Amino acid sequence: MASNYDYDDAAATQPPSDQLGYDPNFVPDSVKTFVVHLYRHIREKNVYEIHQMYETSFQTLSDRLFKDTPWPSVEAVAHYVDNDHVFCLLYREMWFRHLFARLSPTLQQRVDSWDNYCSLFQVVLHGVVNMQLPNQWLWDMVDEFVYQFQSFCQYRAKMKNKTTEEIDLLRQYDQAWNVYGVLNYLQALMEKSMIIQILEQEKEGLEQFTATDGYDYSGGSNVLKVLGYFSMVGLLRVHCLLGDYQTGLKCLRPIDISQQGVYTSVIGSHITTIYHYGFANLMMRRYVDAIREFNKILLYIFKTKQYHQKSPQYEQILKKNEQMYALLAICLSLCPQVKVVDETVNSQLREKYGEKMPRMQRCDDDAFVIYDELFSYACPKFITPSAPSFDEPLVNYNQDAYRLQLKLFLYEVKQQQLLSGVRTFLKVYSTISLGKLSSYMEVDETALRTILMTYKHKSHAVDVDGKIISNADVDFFVDDDIIRVVESKPAKRYGDYFLRQIVKLESMINDMDGIKLE
Repeated sequence: MASNYDYDDAAATQPPSDQLGYDPNFVPDSVKTFVVHLYRHIREKNVYEIHQMYETSFQTLSDRLFKDTPWPSVEAVAHYVDNDHVFCLLYREMWFRHLFARLSPTLQQRVDSWDNYCSLFQVVLHGVVNMQLPNQWLWDMVDEFVYQFQSFCQYRAKMKNKTTEEIDLLRQYDQAWNVYGVLNYLQALMEKSMIIQILEQEKEGLEQFTATDGYDYSGGSNVLKVLGYFSMVGLLRVHCLLGDYQTGLKCLRPIDISQQGVYTSVIGSHITTIYHYGFANLMMRRYVDAIREFNKILLYIFKTKQYHQKSPQYEQILKKNEQMYALLAICLSLCPQVKVVDETVNSQLREKYGEKMPRMQRCDDDAFVIYDELFSYACPKFITPSAPSFDEPLVNYNQDAYRLQLKLFLYEVKQQQLLSGVRTFLKVYSTISLGKLSSYMEVDETALRTILMTYKHKSHAVDVDGKIISNADVDFFVDDDIIRVVESKPAKRYGDYFLRQIVKLESMINDMDGIKLE
């Protein structure tokens, strides 16, 4: 999960590389060995070795030799790899990713990274690519591409303290990280790879894309197909950053997230997919879908996070985990559906938000403040994709998109809170007359009918297939002047509880067996 790190915040304190005695042409012996071996493994399509070098050796060398400086320039290492054009593009892609992670990139470097991605994707789209690369690397390419676009939009929107030189460069490179360019590349990778057709054929048993994790064991290349696959997740993320949730979910539709898929083969891809899927559904009032997927991924992280402790993505996994608990708390406060949530996740949720969630269900300013706080903490870093006006007084507008999405969300919360009184009464009664309920709620019958219709509207949403689905745990219908309540009864699940107790008992027995009695 290369991207979505708070690079800009973390790197702002780093001194520029030219102050650190950095020589871009000096290539340590360990780096020569690294590039020579990586080049050979790529030529031999040795995916296992490429993955080891990419995931472990690159990180080790970065920590040891390039903590505060970039890697040697591509020009300095090119002759060790026969000046291979594609390898040099891949090396520069890693070079820029390391720069964004450890240092503060200049505007020129942001533009150069854009040019490198353009060249790399052009080769993949229009050249002959005869490589097999690890899914982790291919995911990181798409993920970092979207991250750097997001980072550039945030950087460009902070106009207040820009120098004249920076403004001139922004005018000159007005096409760099253009939103249409970013969307076009992701769309082109998706279309050229024929990934949608491949996934359709797989359902009919004619393809083995998911079964082979996207790799091509017949000697072909996995690069275009897997980049096309991950581009669907990239498109979901970009559209979420732009606040277009419906289009984002439409882009992800070919991937069946109710099943294991290639997106689950890389932990960063898995988390990013579900985080943005869940967030988009939350913003479209499809709370049950959001709750169901947040529950599954949070349970998965709970069970597997210890295996990722040494991973460079570990901190990011933990951060996204916390953000998704905050989003789950929001969903469950707006749409109480605890029966969908596993007991393990529910226990963690109570630990984190057990005190806040009851307050969120009240109709007061305190609840509003908590919704604001959790949304601000857990939402994506929204962007304004349009270029700034260079003629007006220079102002920062990097928070504008976030403020708009927050305003829309809080407006929805306010509407939901107005209806919480109705739900409280519906939970108590199985039948109640309109007259009686209107007197309890201190409104006339005409106003009550309007409130009930609004409750119906707000507790239903339109799913991806255009069908109307209910989010309510309490439903009702009006028969003449009588309200008849239909409450869904949660099915009691004893299996999970007993399995957890059996595991605890076995653990205690093992501990007792290990004790040596005097």
